[in-house]
Amino acid sequence: MGPEPIALRAHADAVKSVLRANSDMRGVNDNWNEFVKVLRLEVDQPKARIMGVTSQAIAQASRTILSGTRVGEFRDGDKTIDIVLRQPLDEREHLTDLSSAYLPTASGASIPMAQLVQPRLVWEPGVLWRENRDYSITVQGDIVEGLQGATVTNALLPQLRALEAQWARDGSNGYRIEVAGAVEESSKGATSILAGVPIMLFIVFTLLMLQLHSFSRALLVFLTGPMGIAGVASALLLFNRPFGFVALLGVIALMGMIQRNSVILIDQIEQDRAAGIPAWEAIIESTVRRLRPIVLTAAAAVLAMIPLSRSVFWGPMAIAIMGGLIVATVLTLFALPAMYAAWYRVRPGASAAG
Repeated sequence: MGPEPIALRAHADAVKSVLRANSDMRGVNDNWNEFVKVLRLEVDQPKARIMGVTSQAIAQASRTILSGTRVGEFRDGDKTIDIVLRQPLDEREHLTDLSSAYLPTASGASIPMAQLVQPRLVWEPGVLWRENRDYSITVQGDIVEGLQGATVTNALLPQLRALEAQWARDGSNGYRIEVAGAVEESSKGATSILAGVPIMLFIVFTLLMLQLHSFSRALLVFLTGPMGIAGVASALLLFNRPFGFVALLGVIALMGMIQRNSVILIDQIEQDRAAGIPAWEAIIESTVRRLRPIVLTAAAAVLAMIPLSRSVFWGPMAIAIMGGLIVATVLTLFALPAMYAAWYRVRPGASAAG
């Protein structure tokens, strides 16, 4: 993005060179297309004023010769057809034909257009795009199969920022590179999700309170939600997948899976204590008794994500859920009983009430 189109086009060509040099990019192009040949009329304005010829008269005459001027319409039943006044093809197919046209003057006389106008063929951008009142060129391309746009963008971004800094050192102020495409859309999606996170956490905690009938027990379950973050990060790094919008969705879903397992374990502990089993034994026995159901449900979820993990788009979400659920399940079975015992100050040999 920048203030001057010709300089911006040169900078865009430099960006395209960087993208084409990357082995993961294919078909790099931009949305301004190539320069097109146009006919430009250079008017001698001082002489035109002396002759009494206005710029509007010159524009009208050239339009009549080249594209035609609508002078009326012909009605055929319920249809109308424009009547266009235009020079015959043999009188407008050459550039010199435009110079031999005549222009009306203020005195009512006519003079050849060649006395006031010099037609020239020049090259200029065929399409000019703007964004936020600046000229904007979108440089884009495809990527090789098996990669995501965010991965290639992160690899290219250091070179692009170095190129942007070079423009500033060369005096090309006001020109900048902004990342768009999949990365920008992912950022928008993540922002929209994060905006609803406080409400989501409030609703989840409220449901835990209704289920467990205790603030302390609900808080214990709530704190187990982030336990899978270490597994998510490890899995994404291991499989070289980006932490983007879909991976964030996976983390949110993962928190629900982890808290579900925690609710099962906490509820079993409370049932055993209510049955008269000493608190210390209730913690140990409940963990052992619920080990198989928790592990099997976690394993079923992990195995179900394996086919989805090969998808380019949904793969990061599947990898995040798989890695996070494996680590969180282990941590839940070891950390949650310890957290429960520490919270309620349970010691070996404690009674069911204590």
